Amino acid sequence: MTDAIATIEKPSGSFAGDLWRQFRAHPGGVAGLIVFAFIVVAVYLGPFIHTIDPNKIDIKAKNQGPSWTHPFGTDNLGHDMLAQVLAGGQISLAVGITAMLLALLLGTLVGVLSGYFKQIDGMLMRITDLFLALPLLPLLLVIIMLFRDTLRAAFGPETGIFILIVFVIGVTSWMHTARIVRGDVLAVKSHEFVLAAKASGMWEYRVILKHILPNVMSSIMVSATLGIASAIITESALSFLGLGFPSDFPTWGRLLFDGANFLQINPSRVLWPGLAISLTVLSVNYIGDAIRDALDPRMVKR
Repeated sequence: MTDAIATIEKPSGSFAGDLWRQFRAHPGGVAGLIVFAFIVVAVYLGPFIHTIDPNKIDIKAKNQGPSWTHPFGTDNLGHDMLAQVLAGGQISLAVGITAMLLALLLGTLVGVLSGYFKQIDGMLMRITDLFLALPLLPLLLVIIMLFRDTLRAAFGPETGIFILIVFVIGVTSWMHTARIVRGDVLAVKSHEFVLAAKASGMWEYRVILKHILPNVMSSIMVSATLGIASAIITESALSFLGLGFPSDFPTWGRLLFDGANFLQINPSRVLWPGLAISLTVLSVNYIGDAIRDALDPRMVKR
């Protein structure tokens, strides 16, 4: 009995090991994972080590360069830039991950329904094409201008803007995921095991949950990693335009917006948040590439 259980569990462990070996064979993916893990640990554990309040004003120390007290220097109000970059990273990463989850949920739902049910395929794909044809940046600006004050009054200036930014980015970023998932579902649903499950009388939702979703999970995971990078860039762009979080609620994009006018006086004000955005997006993209290669069936078989 024990030998039989070991025989059954062995393929699962071997498959996971193959995936990890394929991931490790991608130097960019390993480097991206290390950099992204370092950024996550730094922004969430860094404030316990560098305990300066990011909103503390010290006019006497304004526009200083890097020092032992202020490793990233200070801004025109004496804010510690390292503390602000760490605090801004928490918000930017939270927005990126939450918006990615919303976009992933919408995209997966539309893609699975469109690929599995032929009756609604045309309608859902036309809706997807409509969203793809919309000019996203002007649409984002209009939605934020219309609902910003309402959500601020209902949930507060910080929570209201967070909900609005996450919702706006999520509902305008699901289309590519939907198209990718739809293509995979169309390929998977014609396989023999899916046809056998349907012929046995299994309910449609169980076929989707037990047979369709597990076989399109690789595309969903790749879309998830790339979605984080896209959401962070979008939030940074909105904050840079002055339509994101308030000035006392720093994000990386907001720090770029506030430091743009002081670029000649204190270039480090835009250097550090810009570097944080670039490293985060680049590392996430490399992780996505490595996951895509590791989940490629041809690579796994090889």
